[in-house]
Amino acid sequence: MGRLQGKTVFITGASSGIGEASARQFAKEGCNLVLTARRLEKLEQLKADISKSHLNIFIHAVKLDVRDKKQIDTVVTELPAQVKDVDVLVNNAGMVIGTDPLIDVKEAVVDQMLATNIKGLVFLTQAIVPRMKERETGHVINIGSIAGKQAYAGGSIYCATKFAVDAITKALAIELVDTPIRVSQICPGMVNTEFSTVRFQGDKEKADNVYKGLQPLVADDIAELIVFTAGRPAHVNIADMLVFPVNQADSKTVYRRPE
Repeated sequence: MGRLQGKTVFITGASSGIGEASARQFAKEGCNLVLTARRLEKLEQLKADISKSHLNIFIHAVKLDVRDKKQIDTVVTELPAQVKDVDVLVNNAGMVIGTDPLIDVKEAVVDQMLATNIKGLVFLTQAIVPRMKERETGHVINIGSIAGKQAYAGGSIYCATKFAVDAITKALAIELVDTPIRVSQICPGMVNTEFSTVRFQGDKEKADNVYKGLQPLVADDIAELIVFTAGRPAHVNIADMLVFPVNQADSKTVYRRPE
């Protein structure tokens, strides 16, 4: 029996990409799952798929827009008894829109990124960590980014949101240092998921061009590290992890094979 067997894992943004891959890999460890995202039909498909090969775990799929604090509080309050006590919170939901310079970024785009990437993470943490403190056990894993370590042109607001995630994660770890609750951050570099297609408003060709000439990370690569982080012994906390594909050195330095 592994360390994660029987644990309850709450994942935001579970309908695709890193969130979906994490759900599948936590299921392999025997974890019960709370799967949340805005696209309920995708979550139901994922639940059905996982359930076929993992009959002994409990899966709760529920629609959730992390920008809505009332919705977050309702979802957490109404969790079924089997997953009421969350052992691992994976704050994965996040998004970026466009590559416009700062002076051209629209207000609605700013609001959407701030609400999703920062406020959603904060509100989920506020909803779940108090019960972790009561139980004296728990783990918060925030999905950051190289964009939260190094800013770049065309990413001003997105970088700002991920710098905020970095700061929030570090502050929370300090605030919980006298508890058994672990706080971790995993910061990917270039990962080829639906995330990039959203950035370019559905233009798959533009999204794919970002990774032309190199082998990027994929969702499973990051999911594996999330599960690894969650599965360390209780006295071990992986505080911060920066992950690149082998041909990336920082936010803008990459080697692309000539065609």
